[in-house]
Amino acid sequence: MGGYHPEQPARLQAVEDQLIASGLANCLQYVEAPLAERRHLERVHTPDYIDEIEAAAPEKGIIHLDPDTAMNPHTLKAALRAAGAAVLATDMVIKGEADSAFCSVRPPGHHAERRRAMGFCLFNNIAVAAAHALDQHGLDCVAIVDFDVHHGNGTEDIFRDDPRVLMVSTFQHPFYPYSGIEGRSERMVNIPLAAYSAGREFRAAVEQYWLPALAAFKPRMLFISAGFDAHRDDELAMLNLVEADYAWVTRELRQVADKHSNGRIVSVLEGGYELGALGRCVMTHLKILANL
Repeated sequence: MGGYHPEQPARLQAVEDQLIASGLANCLQYVEAPLAERRHLERVHTPDYIDEIEAAAPEKGIIHLDPDTAMNPHTLKAALRAAGAAVLATDMVIKGEADSAFCSVRPPGHHAERRRAMGFCLFNNIAVAAAHALDQHGLDCVAIVDFDVHHGNGTEDIFRDDPRVLMVSTFQHPFYPYSGIEGRSERMVNIPLAAYSAGREFRAAVEQYWLPALAAFKPRMLFISAGFDAHRDDELAMLNLVEADYAWVTRELRQVADKHSNGRIVSVLEGGYELGALGRCVMTHLKILANL
Protein backbone atom coordinates (compact mmCIF):
# COMPACT_ATOMS: atom_id res chain seq x y z
CA MET A 1 0.00 0.00 0.00
CA GLY A 2 3.03 2.30 0.28
CA GLY A 3 5.34 3.53 3.02
CA TYR A 4 3.83 4.16 6.45
CA HIS A 5 0.48 2.68 5.43
CA PRO A 6 -1.11 0.75 8.34
CA GLU A 7 -1.91 -2.22 6.06
CA GLN A 8 1.73 -3.26 5.89
CA PRO A 9 3.69 -6.51 5.49
CA ALA A 10 4.83 -6.29 9.11
CA ARG A 11 1.30 -7.28 10.18
CA LEU A 12 1.76 -10.89 9.12
CA GLN A 13 5.26 -11.00 10.55
CA ALA A 14 3.90 -9.80 13.88
CA VAL A 15 1.42 -12.66 13.88
CA GLU A 16 4.09 -15.20 13.01
CA ASP A 17 6.52 -13.85 15.62
CA GLN A 18 3.89 -14.13 18.36
CA LEU A 19 2.94 -17.68 17.37
CA ILE A 20 6.60 -18.72 17.46
CA ALA A 21 7.35 -16.95 20.75
CA SER A 22 4.32 -18.52 22.42
CA GLY A 23 5.11 -22.03 21.19
CA LEU A 24 1.73 -22.22 19.47
CA ALA A 25 3.37 -22.46 16.05
CA ASN A 26 4.55 -25.97 16.96
CA CYS A 27 0.93 -27.08 17.43
CA LEU A 28 -0.37 -25.87 14.08
CA GLN A 29 -0.34 -27.28 10.56
CA TYR A 30 0.93 -24.71 8.06
CA VAL A 31 -0.33 -24.87 4.48
CA GLU A 32 0.81 -22.73 1.55
CA ALA A 33 -2.11 -20.97 -0.08
CA PRO A 34 -2.77 -21.33 -3.83
CA LEU A 35 -3.96 -18.52 -6.08
CA ALA A 36 -7.73 -18.25 -6.32
CA GLU A 37 -9.15 -19.16 -9.70
CA ARG A 38 -11.41 -16.83 -11.64
CA ARG A 39 -14.42 -19.11 -11.04
CA HIS A 40 -13.96 -18.64 -7.29
CA LEU A 41 -13.99 -14.85 -7.63
CA GLU A 42 -16.92 -14.74 -10.05
CA ARG A 43 -19.22 -16.23 -7.42
CA VAL A 44 -19.03 -12.93 -5.51
CA HIS A 45 -17.61 -10.34 -7.95
CA THR A 46 -18.75 -9.38 -11.44
CA PRO A 47 -16.55 -10.39 -14.41
CA ASP A 48 -16.15 -6.72 -15.34
CA TYR A 49 -14.88 -5.85 -11.90
CA ILE A 50 -12.32 -8.67 -11.93
CA ASP A 51 -11.17 -7.48 -15.37
CA GLU A 52 -10.77 -3.94 -14.01
CA ILE A 53 -8.62 -5.08 -11.10
CA GLU A 54 -6.42 -7.19 -13.36
CA ALA A 55 -6.04 -4.30 -15.82
CA ALA A 56 -5.20 -1.84 -13.03
CA ALA A 57 -2.24 -3.86 -11.72
CA PRO A 58 0.85 -1.72 -12.42
CA GLU A 59 4.13 -3.01 -13.82
CA LYS A 60 5.99 -0.67 -11.47
CA GLY A 61 5.26 1.85 -8.76
CA ILE A 62 1.99 2.29 -6.90
CA ILE A 63 -1.46 3.19 -8.23
CA HIS A 64 -4.48 4.11 -6.11
CA LEU A 65 -7.94 2.62 -6.61
CA ASP A 66 -9.27 5.04 -3.98
CA PRO A 67 -7.52 7.23 -1.37
CA ASP A 68 -7.12 4.23 0.99
CA THR A 69 -6.56 1.35 -1.42
CA ALA A 70 -3.49 0.96 -3.59
CA MET A 71 -1.78 -1.62 -5.80
CA ASN A 72 1.86 -2.30 -6.60
CA PRO A 73 3.17 -4.93 -9.05
CA HIS A 74 2.72 -7.69 -6.41
CA THR A 75 -0.71 -6.74 -5.05
CA LEU A 76 -2.84 -8.68 -7.52
CA LYS A 77 -1.01 -11.93 -6.81
CA ALA A 78 -1.22 -11.31 -3.07
CA ALA A 79 -4.97 -10.68 -3.32
CA LEU A 80 -5.46 -13.84 -5.37
CA ARG A 81 -3.47 -15.82 -2.81
CA ALA A 82 -5.49 -14.37 0.07
CA ALA A 83 -8.73 -15.46 -1.60
CA GLY A 84 -7.12 -18.79 -2.50
CA ALA A 85 -6.26 -19.36 1.15
CA ALA A 86 -9.92 -18.96 2.06
CA VAL A 87 -10.94 -21.47 -0.63
CA LEU A 88 -8.36 -24.06 0.44
CA ALA A 89 -9.23 -23.62 4.12
CA THR A 90 -12.89 -24.24 3.31
CA ASP A 91 -12.02 -27.38 1.35
CA MET A 92 -9.83 -28.74 4.14
CA VAL A 93 -12.36 -28.15 6.89
CA ILE A 94 -15.32 -29.57 4.96
CA LYS A 95 -13.30 -32.63 3.94
CA GLY A 96 -12.21 -33.23 7.52
CA GLU A 97 -8.54 -32.56 6.80
CA ALA A 98 -8.59 -29.85 9.49
CA ASP A 99 -10.96 -29.23 12.38
CA SER A 100 -10.80 -25.47 11.80
CA ALA A 101 -8.58 -23.06 9.90
CA PHE A 102 -7.21 -19.54 10.19
CA CYS A 103 -6.08 -17.67 7.10
CA SER A 104 -3.24 -15.28 7.93
CA VAL A 105 -3.57 -13.17 4.80
CA ARG A 106 -3.38 -9.70 3.38
CA PRO A 107 -4.83 -7.71 1.78
CA PRO A 108 -8.03 -8.02 3.84
CA GLY A 109 -11.35 -8.40 2.09
CA HIS A 110 -14.58 -7.53 3.88
CA HIS A 111 -14.90 -4.01 2.41
CA ALA A 112 -14.67 -5.26 -1.20
CA GLU A 113 -18.13 -5.08 -2.71
CA ARG A 114 -19.36 -7.02 -5.71
CA ARG A 115 -18.24 -4.24 -8.07
CA ARG A 116 -15.96 -2.03 -5.96
CA ALA A 117 -12.60 -2.11 -4.20
CA MET A 118 -12.29 -0.04 -1.04
CA GLY A 119 -10.89 0.06 2.48
CA PHE A 120 -7.59 -1.75 1.63
CA CYS A 121 -9.64 -4.61 0.08
CA LEU A 122 -9.64 -5.93 -3.51
CA PHE A 123 -11.39 -9.31 -3.34
CA ASN A 124 -13.76 -10.30 -0.55
CA ASN A 125 -11.94 -13.27 0.91
CA ILE A 126 -14.60 -14.32 3.41
CA ALA A 127 -17.33 -14.05 0.78
CA VAL A 128 -15.28 -16.17 -1.63
CA ALA A 129 -14.96 -18.83 1.09
CA ALA A 130 -18.65 -18.81 2.00
CA ALA A 131 -19.77 -18.96 -1.62
CA HIS A 132 -17.37 -21.86 -2.20
CA ALA A 133 -18.94 -23.79 0.67
CA LEU A 134 -22.42 -23.16 -0.70
CA ASP A 135 -21.85 -23.67 -4.41
CA GLN A 136 -18.99 -26.16 -4.56
CA HIS A 137 -19.75 -28.25 -1.48
CA GLY A 138 -23.51 -27.90 -1.47
CA LEU A 139 -24.04 -26.63 2.07
CA ASP A 140 -27.53 -25.22 2.36
CA CYS A 141 -26.73 -22.38 4.79
CA VAL A 142 -23.69 -20.72 6.35
CA ALA A 143 -23.07 -17.85 8.76
CA ILE A 144 -20.49 -15.08 8.57
CA VAL A 145 -19.39 -13.47 11.83
CA ASP A 146 -17.55 -10.14 11.62
CA PHE A 147 -16.04 -8.48 14.71
CA ASP A 148 -13.78 -6.05 12.87
CA VAL A 149 -14.06 -2.45 14.11
CA HIS A 150 -15.38 -1.44 10.66
CA HIS A 151 -18.63 -2.70 9.21
CA GLY A 152 -18.16 -5.38 6.53
CA ASN A 153 -20.06 -3.46 3.88
CA GLY A 154 -18.70 -5.59 1.06
CA THR A 155 -19.88 -8.82 2.64
CA GLU A 156 -23.34 -7.33 3.19
CA ASP A 157 -23.44 -6.04 -0.40
CA ILE A 158 -22.68 -9.52 -1.74
CA PHE A 159 -25.02 -11.57 0.47
CA ARG A 160 -27.84 -9.16 1.37
CA ASP A 161 -30.31 -10.99 -0.89
CA ASP A 162 -29.02 -14.54 -0.43
CA PRO A 163 -31.28 -16.50 1.96
CA ARG A 164 -28.53 -19.09 2.49
CA VAL A 165 -26.30 -16.64 4.38
CA LEU A 166 -26.64 -15.09 7.83
CA MET A 167 -24.29 -12.22 8.68
CA VAL A 168 -23.80 -11.07 12.27
CA SER A 169 -21.43 -8.22 13.07
CA THR A 170 -20.39 -5.53 15.50
CA PHE A 171 -18.59 -2.34 14.51
CA GLN A 172 -17.92 1.18 15.72
CA HIS A 173 -20.57 3.64 14.54
CA PRO A 174 -20.57 6.28 13.22
CA PHE A 175 -17.30 5.32 11.58
CA TYR A 176 -15.89 4.23 8.21
CA PRO A 177 -17.49 3.02 5.96
CA TYR A 178 -20.60 4.63 7.48
CA SER A 179 -22.86 1.68 6.72
CA GLY A 180 -24.52 -1.27 8.43
CA ILE A 181 -27.50 0.52 9.94
CA GLU A 182 -30.07 0.80 7.16
CA GLY A 183 -29.69 -2.73 5.79
CA ARG A 184 -30.39 -4.64 9.00
CA SER A 185 -32.75 -7.61 8.81
CA GLU A 186 -33.18 -11.08 10.27
CA ARG A 187 -30.21 -12.20 8.16
CA MET A 188 -28.13 -9.02 8.47
CA VAL A 189 -27.71 -8.69 12.21
CA ASN A 190 -25.35 -5.70 12.29
CA ILE A 191 -24.94 -4.18 15.75
CA PRO A 192 -23.32 -0.73 16.01
CA LEU A 193 -21.20 0.14 19.04
CA ALA A 194 -20.53 3.69 20.16
CA ALA A 195 -16.98 4.99 20.32
CA TYR A 196 -15.17 3.94 23.51
CA SER A 197 -17.37 0.88 23.99
CA ALA A 198 -15.48 -1.97 25.66
CA GLY A 199 -15.93 -5.64 26.41
CA ARG A 200 -19.13 -5.20 28.38
CA GLU A 201 -20.98 -3.62 25.47
CA PHE A 202 -19.48 -6.01 22.93
CA ARG A 203 -20.41 -9.11 24.93
CA ALA A 204 -23.92 -7.81 25.50
CA ALA A 205 -24.37 -7.35 21.74
CA VAL A 206 -23.17 -10.89 21.08
CA GLU A 207 -25.40 -12.42 23.74
CA GLN A 208 -28.49 -10.38 22.91
CA TYR A 209 -28.34 -10.42 19.11
CA TRP A 210 -25.73 -12.74 17.60
CA LEU A 211 -26.28 -15.92 19.56
CA PRO A 212 -30.09 -16.01 19.18
CA ALA A 213 -29.78 -15.33 15.45
CA LEU A 214 -27.18 -18.06 15.02
CA ALA A 215 -29.24 -20.54 17.06
CA ALA A 216 -32.33 -19.86 14.94
CA PHE A 217 -30.45 -20.04 11.61
CA LYS A 218 -28.52 -23.26 12.45
CA PRO A 219 -25.66 -22.66 9.97
CA ARG A 220 -23.88 -25.66 8.50
CA MET A 221 -20.54 -23.81 8.71
CA LEU A 222 -19.17 -20.68 10.38
CA PHE A 223 -16.93 -18.13 8.68
CA ILE A 224 -15.24 -15.43 10.76
CA SER A 225 -14.05 -12.07 9.47
CA ALA A 226 -11.46 -11.74 12.22
CA GLY A 227 -10.52 -8.10 12.53
CA PHE A 228 -8.62 -7.15 15.67
CA ASP A 229 -8.65 -3.38 15.23
CA ALA A 230 -11.30 -2.96 17.93
CA HIS A 231 -8.49 -3.56 20.44
CA ARG A 232 -7.93 -0.70 22.86
CA ASP A 233 -4.31 -0.27 21.71
CA ASP A 234 -5.24 0.15 18.03
CA GLU A 235 -5.14 3.85 17.22
CA LEU A 236 -7.10 3.60 13.97
CA ALA A 237 -10.37 3.33 15.89
CA MET A 238 -11.95 3.98 19.27
CA LEU A 239 -13.22 0.71 20.73
CA ASN A 240 -11.63 -0.83 23.80
CA LEU A 241 -11.66 -4.61 23.44
CA VAL A 242 -8.85 -6.69 24.93
CA GLU A 243 -7.51 -10.19 24.39
CA ALA A 244 -9.97 -11.69 26.87
CA ASP A 245 -12.88 -10.40 24.79
CA TYR A 246 -11.57 -12.09 21.66
CA ALA A 247 -11.02 -15.32 23.61
CA TRP A 248 -14.59 -15.13 24.93
CA VAL A 249 -16.24 -14.53 21.56
CA THR A 250 -14.17 -17.24 19.88
CA ARG A 251 -15.23 -19.68 22.59
CA GLU A 252 -18.88 -18.74 22.10
CA LEU A 253 -18.57 -19.25 18.35
CA ARG A 254 -16.93 -22.61 18.83
CA GLN A 255 -19.93 -23.69 20.88
CA VAL A 256 -22.26 -22.59 18.08
CA ALA A 257 -20.17 -24.48 15.52
CA ASP A 258 -20.03 -27.60 17.68
CA LYS A 259 -23.83 -27.58 18.03
CA HIS A 260 -24.90 -26.73 14.49
CA SER A 261 -21.92 -26.99 12.11
CA ASN A 262 -20.01 -30.14 13.03
CA GLY A 263 -17.40 -27.81 14.53
CA ARG A 264 -16.54 -26.36 11.13
CA ILE A 265 -14.99 -22.88 11.30
CA VAL A 266 -12.86 -20.94 8.84
CA SER A 267 -11.48 -17.64 10.15
CA VAL A 268 -9.87 -15.05 7.87
CA LEU A 269 -7.77 -12.11 9.03
CA GLU A 270 -9.21 -8.67 8.37
CA GLY A 271 -8.02 -5.60 10.30
CA GLY A 272 -5.62 -5.08 13.20
CA TYR A 273 -2.88 -2.49 12.88
CA GLU A 274 -1.16 -2.20 16.26
CA LEU A 275 1.38 -4.92 15.71
CA GLY A 276 1.81 -6.13 19.28
CA ALA A 277 -1.92 -6.26 19.93
CA LEU A 278 -2.53 -7.98 16.59
CA GLY A 279 -0.06 -10.75 17.36
CA ARG A 280 -1.47 -11.34 20.84
CA CYS A 281 -5.08 -11.33 19.64
CA VAL A 282 -4.46 -13.79 16.82
CA MET A 283 -2.62 -16.10 19.23
CA THR A 284 -5.57 -15.95 21.64
CA HIS A 285 -8.05 -16.57 18.82
CA LEU A 286 -6.08 -19.54 17.50
CA LYS A 287 -5.71 -21.18 20.90
CA ILE A 288 -9.47 -21.34 21.23
CA LEU A 289 -10.03 -22.42 17.60
CA ALA A 290 -7.47 -25.19 18.03
CA ASN A 291 -8.89 -26.18 21.42
CA LEU A 292 -5.49 -25.76 23.11
